[in-house]
Amino acid sequence: MADNVNSAGIGTILDTIMTEEEYLNAAGDTSLSFGYSNLGVSNVENHLNVREAPSTESKLVGKMSNNNGCEIVEADGEWYHIISGTVEGYVHSDYLLTGAKAIIRANEVVTKTAKATEGGLRVRSEPNTDSEIITTMGEGERLEVLEELEGWIKVSLDDEEAYISADYAVVEEELDTAITMTELLYGEGVSDVRVDLCQYAKEFLGNRYVWGGASLTKGTDCSGFTMMVYKKYGISLPHSSVSQSKMGTKVSLSEAKAGDLVFYAKGGTVNHVGIYIGNGQVIHASNPKQGIKISPVGYRTIHSIRQYIND
Repeated sequence: MADNVNSAGIGTILDTIMTEEEYLNAAGDTSLSFGYSNLGVSNVENHLNVREAPSTESKLVGKMSNNNGCEIVEADGEWYHIISGTVEGYVHSDYLLTGAKAIIRANEVVTKTAKATEGGLRVRSEPNTDSEIITTMGEGERLEVLEELEGWIKVSLDDEEAYISADYAVVEEELDTAITMTELLYGEGVSDVRVDLCQYAKEFLGNRYVWGGASLTKGTDCSGFTMMVYKKYGISLPHSSVSQSKMGTKVSLSEAKAGDLVFYAKGGTVNHVGIYIGNGQVIHASNPKQGIKISPVGYRTIHSIRQYIND
């Protein structure tokens, strides 16, 4: 991805000429925005490179997707020194919203998440303790909040609704942050085709989730995503996570290699799939709001892992 990409629209509220104060009033309380004292929000079509130094020749240290948040440490000519999640570096100022515009954008795209305050938090199919346990959450893990109920929180578990007890979670608002290059690259011992397959899959990070879809650019669901990525490498898969889970060779998590498929289930029936990319992570088409994203491989209980690449 280039450092210079076309900027995206920033909402109709900014189409009107307004003063800084009017912008801030429109955005709400801005004394401290989502934990940032000097908020910046990436404004790109795909990804914004974060570099070690303020130069396009400098080493890449991470990438920001559109609408990622960061702390602006200082300005350095046409560059900003930023911290986004665990990534610290420099981004070109043309592609970072600042001040009131950043605050307004953040209020438009912020995600409300429920963070487990202790390990083993049960994620259930209904808001009662008699309902099915779909998976569990580790301490500090997060799920997107759909609705806060009496004693329960309705959350998004990929493309389905689920519930967790409000007694063991805290609801927070947060912006997505940059991905480190460690999360994007691999070490030794991984075949070229596996590396290439995973890098190809990551080209579509942030793209749309569409139920029943099979377009990597216009929208896809979870099995459509894995089907189309594998198709590029001459492997034919059906458009069904259940059917895909019956193919290939079953392996354990300790045996899993980058490029293998990881399956998740509800009630013992497979209903979601992602591509293992190494470093304990999967890339998957998650849900309509988050699209194609990277998650910890154990973000929900693993049903099975299958290998299709013989190397």
